[in-house]
Amino acid sequence: MPNMSLKKNEMPVQEPEVRARNFSEVALGYSEEAALDEAQRCLNCRNMPCVSGCPVNIRIPEFIGKVREGEFEEAYRIIQKTSSLPAVCGRVCPQETQCESKCVRGIKGEPVGIGRLERFVADRHNEYSDEKVILPEPNGHRVAIVGSGPSGLTCAGDLAKKGYSVTVFEALHTAGGVLVYGIPEFRLPKRIVAREVETLKSLGVEIETNVVVGKTVTIDELFEEGYEAVFVGSGAGLPNFMGIPGESLKGVYSANEFLTRSNLMKAYRNDSPTPIMKGGCVAVVGGGNVAMDAARTALRLGAENVYIIYRRSMEELPARREEVEHAMEEGIEFMLLNNPVEILGYEDPADPRHPANGFVNGIRCIKMKLGEPDANGRRRPVPIEGSEFELHVDTVVMAIGTSPNPLIKDTTKGLEVNRWGGIIVNEDGLTSRENVYAGGDAVTGAATVISAMGAGKTAAKAIDEALSK
Repeated sequence: MPNMSLKKNEMPVQEPEVRARNFSEVALGYSEEAALDEAQRCLNCRNMPCVSGCPVNIRIPEFIGKVREGEFEEAYRIIQKTSSLPAVCGRVCPQETQCESKCVRGIKGEPVGIGRLERFVADRHNEYSDEKVILPEPNGHRVAIVGSGPSGLTCAGDLAKKGYSVTVFEALHTAGGVLVYGIPEFRLPKRIVAREVETLKSLGVEIETNVVVGKTVTIDELFEEGYEAVFVGSGAGLPNFMGIPGESLKGVYSANEFLTRSNLMKAYRNDSPTPIMKGGCVAVVGGGNVAMDAARTALRLGAENVYIIYRRSMEELPARREEVEHAMEEGIEFMLLNNPVEILGYEDPADPRHPANGFVNGIRCIKMKLGEPDANGRRRPVPIEGSEFELHVDTVVMAIGTSPNPLIKDTTKGLEVNRWGGIIVNEDGLTSRENVYAGGDAVTGAATVISAMGAGKTAAKAIDEALSK
């Protein structure tokens, strides 16, 4: 009998007052009983509208059907046919605006918890399966992947399954890209990413860390070494700032640096050689998922008060609803319809470092109101004259977006980019350079994990078609 409940099975989570002071995963995952019950809510629609909302085209009704039958390992195999990172996607994909937004059950109630079921299936496989990966027959072709983020890992996995010799070059000391440096442990445990990376290695994918393509080696040199195609999935690691006074003060961070130092460099430890902050009040400027991650991280690092300053209203806030709700439950204060105009500082005579550069002591903001819609249909925020006020903070985190790093563009002849620095590609991910493909944030600017994975799949298919002629 189908389960016609209008509501999803609840996701168990840590209590807010507990989780706000630890880095353990907030969402605890479905039990087998909850997963079986949730799978019964799927109507197994003939035209499968949910699949059209998935950038990697996971066969959603098929895998949920296997969950319903208790065939969990078979459900995992169905997911893995099109997704190289199921345990990751089940946690961080914005299913509510993608596959679940197309779910028929969502018309008169809540959609099926597709992401929650995907996570359950992947976690169960990782916990119980000891199945050995069967290596594909080598086809004699070599492909280089620049960056080990979601687009690069997806492209690498799809090509490895077809017998390609694939090498992934990662600039940092740990593979995973934004999955390890950008997304906090409490949302995506690093052991999950490491397990997905190990799965790709078992397919024959080689990963070389501490290699900065454009510095250590250029794309032209990769071709000279015998690689027949290169996929650039280097992400968007260049942080944006507002250009307001005080951004050079000590205690002002880009969200990129703030999260990298916490996630990858363990700055939250008492013995860390790269500490970020010690208590105090923190302002996070921005309203996306990265802003939520930075604010919730600051809370866990010991901040007394954390403010999210965003120039539009709650309706325009781009972050996932679940992340916003979690942040509110944890006590983070949302200062909406406000915009910073200056970061305030003071000199510390006892600190001999950079005496001309002071420390953050506050932030001056101006109140906003929503005016006419802009080119994207969003109502433009307009300052309210005479409404400026000051807020005491000790740390400011700028989470207002990132752009692609210009390094690869500057060291690769004939590689065309747009005015934002994004690499220009065609529908197959092919750049203006022969046999050089690109995808993910290096093309689009900061976007979602699953859209980057979709770009990696598209490029892998095109590379295979080009090299197997």
